[in-house]
Order: sequence, then structure tokens, then C-alpha cells
Amino acid sequence: MNHLIDSSSLYLQEHSSNPVEWYPWGEEAFTRARLEQKPIFLSIGYSTCHWCHVMAHESFENREIAVILNTHFICIKVDREERPDVDRLYMTYVQAFTGGGGWPMSVWLTPELKPFFGGTYFPPQNASGRIGFPSVLLQLAQLWKENRKQLEEEAIRTMQVLEQSVKKESALSVIEKEIPLQRAYEQFSKSFDAAWGGFGMAPKFPRPSVLFFLLRYAHTHQNEQGEHACQMALYTLRKMASGGLHDQLGGGFHRYSVDRFWQVPHFEKMLYDQAQLAMAYLEAYQILSFDSNKIANDCGVPKLDRSTPSSSSYLEYPKNEFSFSAHEYAEVVHSILSYVKRDMASHEGGFYCAEDADSINSMGIKSEGAFYVWSMKEIEILLTPEEFSLMKQYYKLSEEGNVPKELDPHGELQGKNILILHEDQNQIDENKELLACAQKKLFQAREKRLRPLRDDKILTAWNGLMISAYARAGAAFDSQDYTDTALHAALFIRKHLYNAASQELSRSWRQGQIGEQGFAEDYAFLIQGLLDLYEATFDITWLQWAKTLQKKMDALFWDADHGGYFSSPEGDPHLLLRIKEDYDGAEPSANSVAALNQLRFSRMLHDSSAMQKAEEIFNLSSLSLEGMPTALPQLLVALWYSLTPLRQLVVAGELAWADTQLLLVKARKGFHPEQIVMLAEGDVGQEWLAARKVELSEMKPEEGKAVLYRCENFCCEQITL
Repeated sequence: MNHLIDSSSLYLQEHSSNPVEWYPWGEEAFTRARLEQKPIFLSIGYSTCHWCHVMAHESFENREIAVILNTHFICIKVDREERPDVDRLYMTYVQAFTGGGGWPMSVWLTPELKPFFGGTYFPPQNASGRIGFPSVLLQLAQLWKENRKQLEEEAIRTMQVLEQSVKKESALSVIEKEIPLQRAYEQFSKSFDAAWGGFGMAPKFPRPSVLFFLLRYAHTHQNEQGEHACQMALYTLRKMASGGLHDQLGGGFHRYSVDRFWQVPHFEKMLYDQAQLAMAYLEAYQILSFDSNKIANDCGVPKLDRSTPSSSSYLEYPKNEFSFSAHEYAEVVHSILSYVKRDMASHEGGFYCAEDADSINSMGIKSEGAFYVWSMKEIEILLTPEEFSLMKQYYKLSEEGNVPKELDPHGELQGKNILILHEDQNQIDENKELLACAQKKLFQAREKRLRPLRDDKILTAWNGLMISAYARAGAAFDSQDYTDTALHAALFIRKHLYNAASQELSRSWRQGQIGEQGFAEDYAFLIQGLLDLYEATFDITWLQWAKTLQKKMDALFWDADHGGYFSSPEGDPHLLLRIKEDYDGAEPSANSVAALNQLRFSRMLHDSSAMQKAEEIFNLSSLSLEGMPTALPQLLVALWYSLTPLRQLVVAGELAWADTQLLLVKARKGFHPEQIVMLAEGDVGQEWLAARKVELSEMKPEEGKAVLYRCENFCCEQITL
């Protein structure tokens, strides 16, 4: 066993029996590198990463390659989910050095931790014009021996460039907020795939923050552009839900599609995808529900005259391409949340972070997607002839398998079928009961297979996102079960990942072991979750804790000189550079989420300092917002929110009253992302809230009955719905 055996990370433990003498990130490895004057080989990945497994099997389990590594390098393994700060720093270098990035990430460092060479996956030998991993190692070892000074000088120059790039991002300038919103809409329109949804070509990743932005843009643009923005979002959601990206039997979504059609996924499932996609499908449901005038064709904007030709190509989409109903979007929400609660929730209340892409197939061999795919024979044996005929049609099954060879380079899916939903909804409606019976049989049979490996690490940040999803769903569907699930997760984090004395969060928890100090995203995502949980429960405890965490986040991460939040706290001697991330990719950045959190605080609590911090984040990111706004869709959501007028609905009444509950249900109907719903209730906790939001103290029930108030532009009036 190497030095990883006692790690709390499942990913590191998986490599503890490698012949490579791995060290975890820390002083022991750094000291040895300095004493022996050897370069460091840094390998960063995570437990459910398919190509991490491939490189581990091909190279890190290979004794000959291990000898090269152990002879010439000090080898360090990092779980990117436990140390996002280390990952981001060296990913920034790799992206600048190679023009791309990904995992596994391979970086070579000086003993002072400065990078001088990097890449991602390397094959085990030279092939097809690609240099093999042993060749890379031997060449770098020789360069270190013969031209060390040159490599060290290059490493110093690299760090200087990275430092300058961070400083350049800190140049403040005030922006005109409408311009980035309009420019982002135009850029997303150009990259939109009108045939299959999504943006760009293969591979396609679900990027929910883009959809959040487009739906909000549509909400306030009552014109053709608003309609188009909504269509792009809803159509993308529909196509993703119909494809192999969506687990048609068990619910939830896989990481990404290797093709343009959402057909063949990379089969791992990440908690952050489930959380954000549940919220995106929930918003689609809210847009289409409760109002017969708000149908998928027009997304709530005035009906356009399609009888005359238009130069705008997006007006030429067939109307039925946008006919997914509110109910169908809601069903996707329920399927995601059911999957997470069934397969990703711990008994204590927290949520595990991921399930692997690989699993053991019927031949006893570990391969990608084995748990999810089917041969025709497997399905035929399980079903009646009538059910089998139906499933063949609805899921596009074939005897040869429905995965094109060009999308299966390793041949792992030959003769297999991925369940891809046929989109003739009329036929599905006619055979719902038969289809449900067949699906149940397949699901029960699948449950007997060996499941993919689950990373049972519980991350504060991702749990914060999941709390948001369950809390928002609980409020929208009036579901106590969803709300309670969010509540239990929040209680888990407060018990296991929060130090009440220092008011600080930890990053991760696994089998009783606590990980590193929390990062900016842990605070930002959890604060968002707590704000959503407050609006779902009106328990002032969650709003108070959110405010406490925001104060601590400001103390640990805020840049008082230039504004914005650093990703990591100050004081780590082994982190050469503190980065402020503002790219909203698979996960939104801490700055983007924090900007919206601060704006919500400013409206909920009349906190002018919170508003100022949000404005400083916008100014800090002004160059990116003006030049490439599509890189920051979640920050665009916050920017959009800052332009909307203050709108609050306040129910004055006891939470236990039936009429209070009825008013809350009415207040929450529809899609109103600019709206805050609050409760004016006469208990002790409400006094804390009323002291900060004075008008709440004036809102009282009338003659023992709950009353609804609407507050807009600093004026509140009693209304009826």
C-alpha cells in the first residue's frame, strides 16, 4: 500500500494499492520533493471519472510505468472534488498550455509547486500519432536532468502570466447591464441547435444556468426574441428528457452526451447535474402551468402571427416541436428527485456526490454503461409479446443495438440498446398502463444487476444545490415530502459539516471523516439552499443561518481591494495563487451564485451592503460580461434580477392556518423568478425579521383570517388572488 490508504477520499483509496508510490497533497510529499530535488507528477481526477479509470488501469496499475514514475518523480494524487482550489489552479495552467482541459489531469511541477508541463489523459504507449505516457515521463525526466534551469525558468514565467491574468480580471469598470443580457441572447441564438436542442455540436453537456438565463430573458421580453429564448430552453429540456442522456427507467441524468442527439451518454451521474436540472424542469413546469394562455408555443408572451413569412428562422419551427405539456416537465422533476432520494441519499440526510459510468456487465467485465443498456433478448424475456412490441417502438430498440459504431470506439455497447423515448406522445397516452407495466418489469430486473460504484462522499456545495431543488419543488408542488427532504439535508450539514463556534463550513464528509476547510462555493451554494428553504418553510432559523454564513464567507473570501470572492481562503502556503472563478460551466461559479444571494438578502432584509457587494461582482466581471457573456449565464441571472423591480408577496397569518396555506399556494403559482414570498407571523423569530424589514410588523391578519399583501416599488397593499 502507498500513502493514500488512510485518505477519506474514495478516489484516493482506489489508488492506494497501485504500484505507484502515491502521496496525498501535503507537506510530506513536498518535503521529499525538495530534499531529493525531484519534480512532482500531479494527477487530479475523481472517483466516477471514466477516463480516470482508464488511465489508472493502463498506466498506474502497470508496474513498468510505476518504476519510471517512482524513480524520477514524486507522485501526488488529488481528488478534485475535495480540493477544487488545487484543481482550478492547475487546470487554469493546463488550459492555457494545451488549449483544453479535463480529467484525468496530469501536471508536472517543480519542488516549489510551479507547473512546467501538463495535459490530460495519456495512452500507455505511442499510437495513432499520440505520444504515450512512458515516453512523456522519460523525456521529462531527461529534460529535468539536463535542462532543469530552463524548466524552472519556464515555470516561473508561467506563474507570472497566471498572476497577471488574475490581476487583469480585477480591473473595475461600470457596465450597462442591459447590453450583456441582449448580447448573450444573440450569441446563444447563433449556437442553438434547432434540430436537437442544446448549443453547439457534440459533445453536448447539460448546462442548466444557460436555460435559467433564457427563461428569465423571455420573462421580461414580451416579443419575438422573448418567445425564441423560451423556445430554445424548453426545446432543449424536451430533447434531453427524450434521449439516452435521461435514465428513462430510474430517473436522473447522465453527465453528458457524446453525440449531438442526446442519444449516447457518458453514463456517470453527478449530484450537481440532478439538482440543477430538477430546478430547470421545475421552471419549465411553472411557465406552462396554471394559466391556459401560457402554452409551450409562446411561453406566455403574446401570440405571434405566423401566417406571414419572416426572415427570422426560429419562427419556422413546427409548432408541435414545442408541445411538451406542463405535466411532462413535472414528471421529469419527480423522476430526478425520486432517483436522488432512492439512490443518492444517506440515512443521515445528506446526499452522495456521484455514481460511476462503469459497472460489471453480464460477462463479468467492467465496462461503461453496463448497468443501463439492454440487448433485445434481455428485454424480450422479461415482457409479454404485447409489452415487448410496445417497448420496441417507444424506445427505438433494434436487434443490432441502437448505438452507432462511431459513437462506441471501444465496442462496449455493440448489440446493446440505450432506452431513447419515441416522441409520439399521442400513442404513448393511448398505452400508458401497458407502458408503465413494462417499465416496472425492466426497472425491477435492472435493480438485480451490479450497480455502478457510488462515491459516498457528501459535499457541502453540491448538497446546497440539492437543498435548493427539493425546497423549490416542495413550494411549487405543495409537497411536504420534498420540503422535509431539503430540511433533513440542511440539518445534516449543520450537524456534521458546520462548526458553530467558528461559524465555518467544512468541504466534505465521508463515513465520519471531515475533509478540508470549506471553499467559497460551499458557502455560496449552501446559502442559496438556505434562502430557498426559508421560502419553502418560513422557518426564520434558515434565514438567520444563511446570513451568518454570508458574513463568514465575506470574511474568508471577499477581496476588499478589488471586489469579488476568491475561491479559497487565505493562508494556505502550498497554494501559489488564489483564483477568483467567474466561469459558469457544469457548476455555476461561487461569484455568480453569491451575487444573486446578496441581491436576495438586500430585498429580504433591506441590506444595502449586500446590494453593494453584488454590484462590485458585476463590475469585477465587466470585461467578461461585455466581451463573452455566454461564459457567465448564472451571473447573467443575477444581473437580470438586479434590473427587476422589487416584488414581494407577504402572507400575514399563522402558518398552521388553512387559509394561510391556501394563500401561500396561490402566491407561489406560475413562474415569477423576481418575486419573493414571505410570511408575517407573530412569533419571536419573526421579530428578528421585522426588525430588519419594518413593514412586516404592520402586516397583520384581519379578524383572525390570513391576508395577502403585495409590495412593489416600496409600496405595500392588500390584494386578493
